[in-house]
Amino acid sequence: MPITFSPMANSEQDSRDLVEFLTSNRFPFHVRARHSEESARESVASGRFWSEESLGYWINDGASRIGLVVLEDLDEDTPMFDLRLAEEFRGKGLGPKVLTALCAKVFEQFPEPVRFEGQTREDNIAMRKTFLRTGFLKEAHYRLGWPTAEGPRVASVAYAILRQDWESKDTTSFEWDDLPA
Repeated sequence: MPITFSPMANSEQDSRDLVEFLTSNRFPFHVRARHSEESARESVASGRFWSEESLGYWINDGASRIGLVVLEDLDEDTPMFDLRLAEEFRGKGLGPKVLTALCAKVFEQFPEPVRFEGQTREDNIAMRKTFLRTGFLKEAHYRLGWPTAEGPRVASVAYAILRQDWESKDTTSFEWDDLPA
């Protein structure tokens, strides 16, 4: 089944669905791994899922709602995203399929982006491999850049795909150590 995205609306139904989704799933690689009903309601009320700077979408695989994604910084030339799959759909190989469809959505629907970026924790190996499998290139490794609920900070790793690379299905690389000391 193809991955599709249904836009979220600032409605009672989507607000209820968001609170239910956020409270019924754990997100171990996000800054807030578990939402209480109160924190989920606050997140929804903040406008994070529908504002001038961000748009939320439900992710569908056929008739199944498998998660959500928030596109952020859409008013800039490098939007970012927050992707959350429901627990029951993780580990099934859907990540690359979702991210490939998401790139198509961003580059086909929005003319401004020249790059599309995402970040994850250094220990989120599944997401890091998903980035690489879908043509993203690691561009930054921010040491101790991600606070965790467990206590110690971990590195934040940034990946991006260029519009030109998405169009050509090629990856423009660069030299990490381009400036000797």
